[in-house]
Amino acid sequence: MSRKTRRWIFHIFLCLGIVYLKIGGFSSVVALGASIICNKIPGLAPRQRTICQSRPDAIIVIGEGAQMGINECQFQFKNGRWNCSALGEMTVFGKELKVGSKEAAFTYAIISAGVAHAITAACTQGNLSGCGCDKEKQGFYNQEEGWKWGGCSADIRYGLSFSKVFVDAREIRQNARTLMNLHNNEVGRKILEKNMRLECKCHGVSGSCTTKTCWTTLPKFRQLGYMLKEKYNQAVHVEAIRASRNKRPKFLKVKSTFRKPQDTDLVYIEKSPNYCEADPVTGSMGTQGRMCNKTAQQPNGCDLMCCGRGYNTHQYSRVWQCNCKFLWCCYVKCNTCSERTEVYTCK
Repeated sequence: MSRKTRRWIFHIFLCLGIVYLKIGGFSSVVALGASIICNKIPGLAPRQRTICQSRPDAIIVIGEGAQMGINECQFQFKNGRWNCSALGEMTVFGKELKVGSKEAAFTYAIISAGVAHAITAACTQGNLSGCGCDKEKQGFYNQEEGWKWGGCSADIRYGLSFSKVFVDAREIRQNARTLMNLHNNEVGRKILEKNMRLECKCHGVSGSCTTKTCWTTLPKFRQLGYMLKEKYNQAVHVEAIRASRNKRPKFLKVKSTFRKPQDTDLVYIEKSPNYCEADPVTGSMGTQGRMCNKTAQQPNGCDLMCCGRGYNTHQYSRVWQCNCKFLWCCYVKCNTCSERTEVYTCK
């Protein structure tokens, strides 16, 4: 969710608050405000719009989680021809890739994980109604490990279930791309669930650990980004299988084999474009104007990034105050330093 959208939502709620003070009717005003906001958000499926209207507090957290996923996607792919940019329908989850490629698989997984992460964190912090700490992990004693549950454990099950209901609701049509998207959504959630951390604190005299309380916490989102990037590198090419002739696709199988993909495999149904040239059909933004490294042999090297088209050289001079010394009394004397730098961009 962009800063402009968040500011617009804030002003809407501010206006609603003023109306509330004047008419003294909270529930009707909130319902009206939620309806206005949810009807303005682009790309919501009917089921998502209904959830938005009933849980306007949650839609803001969902937007923050989706943005967190997009930011992580941009970080992980900042040095590649595809830098997590896309041309397609604008939604609360950003602009979607049109091709069912490895890049689309990563995008769906990281955003799904981001939404689940944000919902769970908001529950733990008390920022969402209807959820809080994991009540099943309060006060129970683990005899084998010698510690008991305490503190505020993140209610990951609530975060996963709420994320699943909302994020998966956009997959309305039953086709190969829908099956691919749903599978990758689930991969993102599973990676989050499997990497929940156990934190503990010792209690006792003089630093001893007579008793120990533990609770579950969310992993760092950057850690999930690296894991899903590794899954992207090992993504599996799949195809949809119909239950019988002329019926809709029912499940995915690995191409050229008879096995289904594993639960934590990112899957794709179409090969990736080369992302060298701008192409609205595939959603490629091209690499023209992208910065590159003249000497690197990695994906951000000019030879690879510019797809053999060559690059432009830009020279800049930077001047600043340096070697400053304090002289008694009472002024600072500095030298003037300068530096010439070169920047390379793809033709």
